[in-house]
Amino acid sequence: MDGKTVQQFKKGSLEMILLCLIGRGETYGYELITALNDASAAVLGYAREGTVYPILYRLQQQGLICCRIAPAAANGGSRKFYSLTDQGRQTLAELIAFWRDYKTCVDNFVAQYETECEP
Repeated sequence: MDGKTVQQFKKGSLEMILLCLIGRGETYGYELITALNDASAAVLGYAREGTVYPILYRLQQQGLICCRIAPAAANGGSRKFYSLTDQGRQTLAELIAFWRDYKTCVDNFVAQYETECEP
């Protein structure tokens, strides 16, 4: 299977997945990466900082998430905590509705192909 095609599927859904994870409650980058990898590494591959943090930045620039900086207990530094904005919650709801319609549409094409073309 063409790796570029699979990468496009992954890239197209990662923003929505991150919004879903952030929507469960305030969280920080490493926690997001860990949750993402624990739940989906077998399908999506392992998420890396270089992939996740630019998306978080973009979501913040779009006004979909906000960031709060708080002291990190472990090392005395600081940690960015992310949460959804009202606009982010609305956008996530719209993305989920679109995803359900999209999935149904694709599933119908796959089922038709399997019925008509596979032995």
